[in-house]
Amino acid sequence: MSLPRYTDLPVAGRVVIVRSDLNVPLRPAGQSAGNVPLRPAGPAAPANGMEVVDDARIRASAPTLRSLSDRGAKVVILAHLGRPTAGDPSSSLAPVAIRCAQILERPVTFVPVVTGPELAAAIKELPPGGLLMCENVRFDARETSSDPAARAALAAEWAALADAYVLDGFGVAHREQASVTGLPALLPHAAGECVLAEVAAFDRVLTDPQRPYAVILGGAKVSDKLGVVGALLATVDVVLIGGGMAFTFLAAQGHSVGASLLEADRVPEVRTLLDEAAARGVRVLLPADLIIATDVTATAPVQTVPADAIPDGWRGLDIGPVTREHFAAECARAATIVWNGPLGVAEIPTFAGGTAAIADAVAQATRRGAFTVIGGGDTAAAIHLSGHADDEFSHVSTGGGASLELLEGLALPGIRSLTDV
Repeated sequence: MSLPRYTDLPVAGRVVIVRSDLNVPLRPAGQSAGNVPLRPAGPAAPANGMEVVDDARIRASAPTLRSLSDRGAKVVILAHLGRPTAGDPSSSLAPVAIRCAQILERPVTFVPVVTGPELAAAIKELPPGGLLMCENVRFDARETSSDPAARAALAAEWAALADAYVLDGFGVAHREQASVTGLPALLPHAAGECVLAEVAAFDRVLTDPQRPYAVILGGAKVSDKLGVVGALLATVDVVLIGGGMAFTFLAAQGHSVGASLLEADRVPEVRTLLDEAAARGVRVLLPADLIIATDVTATAPVQTVPADAIPDGWRGLDIGPVTREHFAAECARAATIVWNGPLGVAEIPTFAGGTAAIADAVAQATRRGAFTVIGGGDTAAAIHLSGHADDEFSHVSTGGGASLELLEGLALPGIRSLTDV
């Protein structure tokens, strides 16, 4: 897919709005340090005692922001954090601006409003090469409104302050939102470095994958990935399934899953998918064994059992050692690997071993020359928890939902808006 590139926009001395995806996890902290001049919101400055836990998305945005700044643009960063109510202090982007400034090694002015006269004044004061981040765009309900007119009105307020627009937030490219699809309709526009890299990686696995082609799917809900599995059956050689979604597949094969996560209403669809996979010659590997417990806690007693022998009242929370060996063997022979979704409750160390083992296997496949794509969101967080860095894989996506929709063959509204003329 050919997209307009941000490097082709004339930006020196011009105001460029960059829609980044800076939806990063935060945690309580003491007084944060950084080179961020804060603009007081009335009598109190936006100091909410939070700090960034995982800055991978900020680092992914850094090349575009740094390049625009170096070329003399007045850079205005739009981003969101969570699904907040207006003014929710735990969803303020103030700590994100601090971390962004530290990574970029240059000041990032934080303006604690989404739009209006204060933002306009701050942009007017911004020097060429300066960077400014406004408050969480979702504090304004029009950003995510189902009313196109409301979204367009917010986009128009931003567009009146700017000369160009860059979409660099792949993680929101599947959303119809004011800052994603509204702005490119009003301003000269292009894709940033992050979006260009994402589109190139997924084009490769969708249109020209080297074989054998293996897809690893995990996560909680099978309903989130049924469309993806159905679409991938036309191109992949093997699908490895773990995580909570595996239990609906096991149930479709007639196995009892105890108290494990189960979407019983999806069992007929899963049976149909398994039949279609068999007809196409696509192998679907389910867990052969599982780590089980009665509670999802770090201190719960655990057992390792065959996948068809989960006792009543117990729930599967990770793939077992035999399954890890089977999945790792598939990774060892694959030339292309796409992975979306943890294979257990990876945020709890007791149930993180399966995800860590497969992260090791995929990293090893990358070292021997396989093209490997980590599907963003929870998967990216899980590989970081397992001690792996992004550069151990061919591509680590910043967008879990967006990557799933691309794999399903859907057009992303944000990407489409960059090609509309």
